[in-house]
Amino acid sequence: MIELGAGTLSLIFLVGIMVGIMAGFHIALVLVGVASIIGYFTVGPEVYFLIYIRASSMLLNYNMLAIPLFTFMGVVLSKSGIAERLYRGLYLWLGGLNGGLALSTVVLGTILAAGLGIVQASVSMLTTISLGPMVKRGYGKDLASGSICAGGTLGILIPPSIMLVILGMTASLSIGKLFFGAFIPGLVLSGLYLTYIFLRSWLQPGIAPAAPPEERRLSFIQKLTLLLTSILPPLVIILSVLGTIFFGIATVYEAAGVGAAVALLATVIHRKFSLNLLMSSMRETLRVTGFVMLVTVCANAAVGVFIYFGGRGVIEDMVLGFPFGRWGAFAGIMFATFILGMFIDWISIILIIVAILVPIAPSLGFDPLWFALMICVNLQMSFMTPPLAQAIFVCHGSADPRLGVTMADIIKGVIPFVLLIIVALGLFIAFPQLMLWLPGKMLG
Repeated sequence: MIELGAGTLSLIFLVGIMVGIMAGFHIALVLVGVASIIGYFTVGPEVYFLIYIRASSMLLNYNMLAIPLFTFMGVVLSKSGIAERLYRGLYLWLGGLNGGLALSTVVLGTILAAGLGIVQASVSMLTTISLGPMVKRGYGKDLASGSICAGGTLGILIPPSIMLVILGMTASLSIGKLFFGAFIPGLVLSGLYLTYIFLRSWLQPGIAPAAPPEERRLSFIQKLTLLLTSILPPLVIILSVLGTIFFGIATVYEAAGVGAAVALLATVIHRKFSLNLLMSSMRETLRVTGFVMLVTVCANAAVGVFIYFGGRGVIEDMVLGFPFGRWGAFAGIMFATFILGMFIDWISIILIIVAILVPIAPSLGFDPLWFALMICVNLQMSFMTPPLAQAIFVCHGSADPRLGVTMADIIKGVIPFVLLIIVALGLFIAFPQLMLWLPGKMLG
């Protein structure tokens, strides 16, 4: 056995993971590989039993059932035709305002966030539906694409969200409380986005012109009927999933099953259901779920090895030793999360970093639920900050080339929204009850 201190082993462990990820190897192989190698030379062959126990305990966690069910719900909802109909309804009401189409895009992203917990699906859907109409009506390409990226990423924060499910299992926090803790922050972010679009469109009407009246010439009753009928399915999903959890009627994975059934019913009502739709939704669900579960299981095993040789104690001592007390430590963690988000996907950050840092939160005097949700809000920036920036690449890849939207346009467009996320973090620091009030009202 190699005799090394916990500090040295922790450094080797974290550097090994970073090097493996940056080299392009699959994150799951990097995690279990680094843990196996370091564990074998420091703990011995019994490390493989530890890895097996940690992996199997995560795989057999009933909350894992929520991942495929929520994924299926989101994929089916994106194919149901609800988004196009809802966008049309919002456009009829908001199109008369400068920036009305961009406002409609963010509102659509906010509403459908209750069903679309996959960033790639939501950004791609919003790009397909709204980018063409905005650019063709003379919108600035940066404002149009920035609105899509910002609105599309809300689905990973506003519950039900796969991110929150994984976070709850990894940090041993109530997934239901995480859902309701993230609900108001998601709406706050949406409100900040809408305020920015409205003010910028008012100050610069030339980059976001109002739609001509002839395009919105329907009676009040027709407009209201279209809006209500298109918004009803997402509201039913919200009530069926979040309502049953809030009142203690169902567990998270039971509520996920209800949500999946409601989403499937919506495709039937909108006459979009077909065997091909069902099969393609199941294939996409299997692909996403397989990736997420593989990474989750391997990360849980790797963190178990890290904790076994004393790595958590090393990180705790380092964090508690930051200058300027607990707020200095908090600022350091937030900055590190932001930088990591530019290079590593959110799943890896949650599974590696959050599992280690959230248990330290009480030592710093922070509520673990608030602390975990602050990291989730921080990770919203990771989808819009290059070089990783999934939302930017998905938007660019989904855009019609004839629109002429460049990567530079999208990057320029997301910068104000990234700054607004930083503003939101400041609000949640000043008013922590924005995150803690709803979880405190849960009955279950």
